[in-house]
Amino acid sequence: DAARRGIAFYSILQTSDGHFAGDYGGPHFLLPGLVVAWYVMGRPSAMISPPQQALMLHYLKVHQQKDGGWGTHIESPSTMFGTTVCYLAVRLLGGGKDAEWIKSGREFIQKEGGAVMTSSWAKFWLCLIGCMDWKGHNSVPPEMWLLPNWFPFHPGRLWCHCRMVYLPMGYLYGSKFIYSDAETDPLIAELRKELYCQPYNSIDWDSTRNLVAPMDNYSPIPAFMKFSQKCLSIYENWKIFDPFRNAVRKAGLLFCSEYMKAEDLQTNYINIGPVNKALNMVSAFHAANSDINDPSVRSHIMRVPDYLWVAEDGMKMQGYNGSQCWDTSFAIQAVWECGLLDKFPTLSAKVWAYLERTQILSTNESQSSPAFQYESCDNRDKFYRHVSKGGWPFSTSAHGWPISDCTGEGLKGVLALMDSPVIMSAVKEGVLKNIEPSRLYDAVNVILTLQNEDGGWATYENNRGFGWYEKLNPSEVFGDIMIDYSYVECSMASLTALAEFHEKFPRHRTKEIALAIHRGGEFMRSIQREDGSWYGSWACCFCYGCWFGIEGLIKAGESHNSPAIEKCCQFLLSQQRPNGGWGEDFTSCYDKDYAENGMESYGDEGSGVVNTAWALMALSAAKCRNVDAIRRGVHYLMKRQLDCGDWPQEGISGVFNRACGITYTAYRNVFPIWALGRCVATYGSMLDEDH
Repeated sequence: DAARRGIAFYSILQTSDGHFAGDYGGPHFLLPGLVVAWYVMGRPSAMISPPQQALMLHYLKVHQQKDGGWGTHIESPSTMFGTTVCYLAVRLLGGGKDAEWIKSGREFIQKEGGAVMTSSWAKFWLCLIGCMDWKGHNSVPPEMWLLPNWFPFHPGRLWCHCRMVYLPMGYLYGSKFIYSDAETDPLIAELRKELYCQPYNSIDWDSTRNLVAPMDNYSPIPAFMKFSQKCLSIYENWKIFDPFRNAVRKAGLLFCSEYMKAEDLQTNYINIGPVNKALNMVSAFHAANSDINDPSVRSHIMRVPDYLWVAEDGMKMQGYNGSQCWDTSFAIQAVWECGLLDKFPTLSAKVWAYLERTQILSTNESQSSPAFQYESCDNRDKFYRHVSKGGWPFSTSAHGWPISDCTGEGLKGVLALMDSPVIMSAVKEGVLKNIEPSRLYDAVNVILTLQNEDGGWATYENNRGFGWYEKLNPSEVFGDIMIDYSYVECSMASLTALAEFHEKFPRHRTKEIALAIHRGGEFMRSIQREDGSWYGSWACCFCYGCWFGIEGLIKAGESHNSPAIEKCCQFLLSQQRPNGGWGEDFTSCYDKDYAENGMESYGDEGSGVVNTAWALMALSAAKCRNVDAIRRGVHYLMKRQLDCGDWPQEGISGVFNRACGITYTAYRNVFPIWALGRCVATYGSMLDEDH
């Protein structure tokens, strides 16, 4: 009954096109990048209107910490990275320097040594707006793209998010872009005074390049990278290199411009994420000779709303253009496992239509778009893209980047709906569009081709680089960003999708699928930690990783009572709290150690509904024999459910790059529903208190 009420409530939040909308905000460094782009492009109201400015200012104000600073994300302690970019955004949006809360932010920055002590990404935005000399930023040479593809360190081998951020960074650095009115704008003159502890014109910028506050230095620049940056500084500044540098830089800028145009068209001007969205937009503006009415610039501006979200805390920029497909794929699997697909026929039909429409480059509409031409082998090779056709995205079809786990979960969502007589009847009658088997074969092809040599699956692409690339990580604030690693989450989603596909289509690429599942299982065993857990890289953290680990191994053929499964169950049982729940926060990811008291601030007596749901899903998938522990967890979820069928919003449940938390508001609905349905299906009446 609790699961049914949860679905009934959640169905109210389903949008007309079939997806479940949710807040995917949290990081504090995203909105400031958009604000800088808006300001240097002349503050067009089509990008940020006056009412939106007010909502953004409200968001920044309510998330300021008591010490005057801002964190890297909303649950982070204050950092120079978060504080510098948020303070910059506040002032550019119209916040007056004499307001007490703004003075408090300024005092935090100056107490920590001024903006020269912030991290490199913040310094980049300061350079663009004219509040830092480019000599204060380490070189990002666009000519790196001219290296032959076989070169051991080539930017085309980087993880795509890293690659697509440093691509426009290289273009803007190589162009030495600066806000055109920087020397005459009185606000910029004020900021040059406010952000530093000494007169702006007296700063020796070259000596500040590698300065970073300890609070920002999560991933310290290795000695080899510092040496490389020193060599690049010589390359940038010594006259003897001018003829060579000018020649190759011109060619590098041309390639970067072409590559960014390809990214813009492949993503319908959404771009892979919010950071490169803002940077690509400024780059397009520069390439158009600062013509705000240039078609490419206007196309960029039209896509800005895709990233904006309004909530009770104001207007924010999300960490993507949403998590629509990801959340919806999980939601329909939850309903399926509750055995209630046909009890909610409208919800199920709308999800089928959404998943049909969202499969990348698989509809007539998407194949008639400019993005489809980039699916050719030549274009994919030129612009370092993996095959896209048939995959599912994290967000929308227009976004255009397929991901291994999103493809796996999307495929499983479709396969689940194929078990619904109501949906299959609607497809047969032509009420719903059919998803031909050939389209499912395309999805399987994407998954099979994404498997890495180690047997696991990474995110968007195969691992193209080497572990030593991390010694060249220039970000300071993020960990493990240089290459696309194999993850327990991506591996489980991919191999379970292959397993479930094989059950319905046993004759399609049978041997390849069997081998892929076997290799995936071996990989997942290899990364299980000594204590029996799995580290979750994309949510908080060990409860999440354990769910993926257990379910993946069982689908790969592991017995329910194998040592690996038993060990993980014991780990989870050892973390159950007295109230029956489980709880951890983003510090589990940050410290790579279970945060036993992680939910004390944002949960219920140290437990949280999302972590509890993940733990129950793992334990019930393993058919854990400790029924009392399962019963206590189920009753905790039922106790926490609100009368309307919703569950309370608690702390951040998502994370990325080890160090940054991100919000998934959908998780508080989807996973308790799913856990309740699975536990009832597994244990039945044994969950009753009097059993």
